[in-house]
Formats: sequence, structure tokens, C-alpha cells
Amino acid sequence: MLILWKKLNYQTQQGSSSARKRCVSARTFRIQKSGKNLFQRCTKNFQKYMLTSQIYKLAINKGIEADLRGVKGVEKFLQRKKEKYEKLSEKEKEDFDLETLTNPYSDSQILNIADDKEIKRVLVGIDIEPAEILIAKEIGNIDLIISHHPSGKALANLHEVMELQSEVLSQYGVPINIAEGLMKEKISEVSRGVNKLNHQQTVDAARILGFNLMCLHTVCDNLAASFLKEKIEKENFESVGDLVSFLKKIPEYKEAMKIGAGPKIFTGNPENHCGRIAITEITGGTEGSPKLYEKMALSGIGTVVGMHVSEEHKKEAELANINVVIAGHMSSDSLGVNLFLDELEKQGIEIIPCSGLIRISR
Repeated sequence: MLILWKKLNYQTQQGSSSARKRCVSARTFRIQKSGKNLFQRCTKNFQKYMLTSQIYKLAINKGIEADLRGVKGVEKFLQRKKEKYEKLSEKEKEDFDLETLTNPYSDSQILNIADDKEIKRVLVGIDIEPAEILIAKEIGNIDLIISHHPSGKALANLHEVMELQSEVLSQYGVPINIAEGLMKEKISEVSRGVNKLNHQQTVDAARILGFNLMCLHTVCDNLAASFLKEKIEKENFESVGDLVSFLKKIPEYKEAMKIGAGPKIFTGNPENHCGRIAITEITGGTEGSPKLYEKMALSGIGTVVGMHVSEEHKKEAELANINVVIAGHMSSDSLGVNLFLDELEKQGIEIIPCSGLIRISR
């Protein structure tokens, strides 16, 4: 660049006024071009990757954007959390998880930071247990492990995200007081159920073997629910069979069909009219109260799309004459996880799927 400058400067001094102007213009262009090329060569090998904390924040933001309550609904939820916190005594505040003031999804958390480094390669599964931690060690060069289903404190606090279901049900016409009343009973049941579990088993394995670990549950379920709601509401399905046929065209469900885990009708039959289709059982922690089906039917809901359904829920849905279409558990989880992983791939992060994840890039 320096030699080029000297040469052009000499030519400019020797030529006419117009020639000097042309040379100056050429000199400026060539120097800028040379400088740009040099900068590109120098920065080519210095790509900036995300840290675990940045991936976590991206996930929470994506979950909020896709939340069926809407961004304003989530903001109101967080505001109520803040007001509740401010009313606590100083002793009670010591035990309060401050993360919940900004993260509305208690089942989506960073569970272990072994090395706060840039993330280039991620192992991702629907369920991550000690076996998957050992797989990561065997593979080598894994910077972060992401589980969909929660572990650690995220599992212990799974019940806290279930409030989401009440507000979603109210959007479909179920009176909010009825939805909240029935959900409180179920939330309490889930809280007792997860209390007995070994929450830290997977977290301890990650800590001992030195892996960064996080879980993204409702965050990704929100993405799946929003995706399905948008797609389904664009159509005008007359029969339940038409709805199932549509779901089977979605890549994750299409792949699940090959292993016998595709969309199925659990109550009703293919000839039944859909009526109003509700996406109420894709996100919100886990299954809500089975008593809700009667209230949903009275609110005009004809068909429910979900991930899975217990026998008790199935019986109550049949009594309420509600069609239940189960899209599939691992496939629906994969859909939501994939929508987030696409964001990581845009950042140049390599994804290695495992443990039930049907990886589809969009």
C-alpha cells in the first residue's frame, strides 16, 4: 500500500491539473480497495462465536416472541413476579431466584458452566442423561450440551410454567377463573410429583466431566406451538382426517411416521368435523387438568392438538366429545428445538443431534 501511494503521488505531481485530479481519485479508490481486501484477509480467521450465556438469552427472547400469550402478556406476567418479589421480607428474598424476574420459563435454565468459552459445537437431545454426557465425552470437542427436557432446578420448578396454559385457554373462550381454578389443582399435583425425583443426576454428570449444560423446555415448546397455530389457522380443515393429513406433511412428523410415531387420532375419528381447533397442549410444561375438556367443549372447542395424552385425559375428552389429535411427543419436541437450532446454525455453530431429536434444518 505504501509503494502504491508513493507511485501515484509522483505521477500526480508530474501531470496536469486534470490529470492530477484523476490520479488522486484513482489513488483514493485503489487505496480504499486495497485496505478493504487487507482487512478481510486479516479478519477471515477471527469469527466471533456465541457464549453459553448469549445462547441462553437468545433462547429466552425467542421463547417470549413465540409465546401464545403475546409479548405484552409475558411482560404482565413478569411484572406480577416483580411485584410479588418486592413484597417479600429480606429473609424471603434471600431464597428467591432472581433469574425468574427476567426469565418467564422456570424450566429453561443454564444448569452448569464448566468453561465460559465460545461455543462452536453443540450436542443436542430431547432427553440428556448421564449416558448422553458420556457420549459427548466420547465424541470430543463438544462445547455445550443442550437438553430439551428439564433437569436440575429447571425440573424441580417445572410446575411454575403451567400458569401459561390458563391464559392460553382463556384466549379460546374458557373463562379465566375456571381455567385458573382447575389448573391450580394440577399444578400442585405436578409440583408434588417432581419433588421426589433425582433432579441433579444429569447436572452432576456434566459437572464431573466438565461440560456446559443447559435445558430449553417451554422456550422451544412455544416455538412449536406458535408454528403449528400459524400453519393450522391458515387452513380451513373440515374433517379431523384432513388435519392429520396436513400434520403428516410437516418434515418432523413425516420422519416420525417412518418409525411408527407419527400423528394419530386418539379420540374421535377421521370423518368427524374439526370444529374449532385449539393448540392448547403443545406448550405449558406438561398436561393440564383432565377436567378442562368439558369446559373447552362448552367454549366451542371441537378439536385439540397435543403432544401426548394420558388415559385419564383421553376418557374425559371422549365424554366431552372433543377430538384429540396427538401430533407426537418426540417429533413435536423436535419441531420446536429445530426452530431454535436454526438460529444457532446461522451463527456458524455446528449441531450434533442425539437422544430422539429429529434434526430438520429450515
